Amino acid sequence: MAKSPRNPPSGAAAPATSPMAPSPAASTEPPRVGAALAALREQQALSLDELSRRAGVSKSMLSQIERAQANPTVAVVWRLANALGVPLAELLEAAPRPAPPAISTVAAHDTPTLRGRDPGCELRILGPLTLAGRFEWYELTLQPGATLISQAHEPGTQEHLSVLSGRIAVQAGDADATLAEGETARYAADGPHALRNAGPGAARAVLVVIHGE
Repeated sequence: MAKSPRNPPSGAAAPATSPMAPSPAASTEPPRVGAALAALREQQALSLDELSRRAGVSKSMLSQIERAQANPTVAVVWRLANALGVPLAELLEAAPRPAPPAISTVAAHDTPTLRGRDPGCELRILGPLTLAGRFEWYELTLQPGATLISQAHEPGTQEHLSVLSGRIAVQAGDADATLAEGETARYAADGPHALRNAGPGAARAVLVVIHGE
């Protein structure tokens, strides 16, 4: 949820944003984005110091990424895209695409996890980076009282929330609804929207984001 460039839900801050360590579904190796990162930084006349401050990534790490001496985790790629104000795909364009295996798996401990600005909010990124900015899905956990607040996505973006346990209140524009376990809400996400734990215990859900053009 939330993006003006296409980035993770605005209520989710890239962890230390949004998490993360698998790469495109085709491989478990982190994406190589150094060339694209260097070009975008130069286009925006940003120093390594300024980009480091915006993204919360060390200057030395940025330098290593640009020189192809290190590959960023998915979490770092999210943070860099946010800091540069570009769609995630723009950083991935230069990444090599190895032939996909017949079955690609991601270990539970390698599944990217975004922590929200609200400390009681957590998003596990289940979708591959290759679909980011077009079709994304997450496992959302909201602790009691926690809220995930997002700004508008691109026009035409829709979200689909299916509650696995607990109760979650959905607000999209002037409309609102409260979902119990097993229920699903589908709503426009091209305006401000929010998800709030409406029960006494932790709530879990699957959140799918289908971006508009």
